[in-house]
Amino acid sequence: MTVPADRDNSRDTMWPRLSKSRSDTASVLETARHVTDDLADGLSGPRVRAAARGVRRLLGAEAAGLADLSGRLVLAGTAPADADLGVVVEKVLQTESRAGRGRVVALPLYVHDEMAGVLVACGGTKAAAVREVAGVIVAALERGHLEASAEHAAQAELRALRAEISPHFVYNALTVIAALVRSEPDRSRELMLDFADYIRYSLASHGEYTTVADEFHAIETYLALQRAVLGDRLRVQVRVAPEVLAVAIPYLVLQPVVENAIRHGIEPRTGGGLVLVTGEAEGADCVISVDDDGVGMDPGLAASILAGDSPPGSMGLANVDRRLRNVYGPWFGLVVETAENDGTRVIVRVPRFQPGVMP
Repeated sequence: MTVPADRDNSRDTMWPRLSKSRSDTASVLETARHVTDDLADGLSGPRVRAAARGVRRLLGAEAAGLADLSGRLVLAGTAPADADLGVVVEKVLQTESRAGRGRVVALPLYVHDEMAGVLVACGGTKAAAVREVAGVIVAALERGHLEASAEHAAQAELRALRAEISPHFVYNALTVIAALVRSEPDRSRELMLDFADYIRYSLASHGEYTTVADEFHAIETYLALQRAVLGDRLRVQVRVAPEVLAVAIPYLVLQPVVENAIRHGIEPRTGGGLVLVTGEAEGADCVISVDDDGVGMDPGLAASILAGDSPPGSMGLANVDRRLRNVYGPWFGLVVETAENDGTRVIVRVPRFQPGVMP
């Protein structure tokens, strides 16, 4: 089935007329960039018509089209009257090789060694030019595939974080709550509500991003439960500047850092200790630090944990660090300052505003 693209007299201003200025390198590059952007969602995406128009201009062809694996062809321009493009596309899909004759040529498009679709060109275009444009299309499709894979990986890591709720902590929290039902019913009720909030935030379906305010609320809920479990062994201070409360950050970034401070810093220490959580603005950045005066660790071990080469139970920090760097770039993420028997500080640095990061 052939789907015609919009006629060329619409949105012409968006594309340079390369057929009149073949030597204009800047125009060629601009058109190639548009084609790449329009194919971000693949050959079945909503902007494939715009991509077909761009391909036609790159080739200076009478017509150009793109087909996905279903055989649906989106065409820009007018094909020769005697050409059955649907048959040509079907032949390419069946044989996975070049097809066409005369003024029509069709090439298979391979993404990571798997066929992804077909490029069709009509009007006596040079074979070398068609191959080069096919390369541009394949590169665009590969980029879109990698971005989709990265998004799936990020979702998988988020699911892994949700699955990391310690059964030991859950058991201890519920045991403490049950023990207080008769002696301190009001406190038992408050802790049960805190536990419900903790489970809701940790396991319920959320968007990709939340706010610093919501993450700090989750932290305070978790800390309330841990204080009930650990009693006087755990002291807590939470300080957050109002100007960073609305900053958007990836969901479940801060809570795993606080959990690690208690599980691996305070709990192993005989006398317990202090966890200090602060959030403040530093210029264009939001900086959140989680300090504990617990047992600390060897700096080399901390580096291994962030690199993902860590013992069981430490996966959360590496997971958080990867997610932050994927969203904001290599200059952001986690910094761990620690030494054996000297506590640990984990610093989370993110920009206060990042395009595309919205709660």
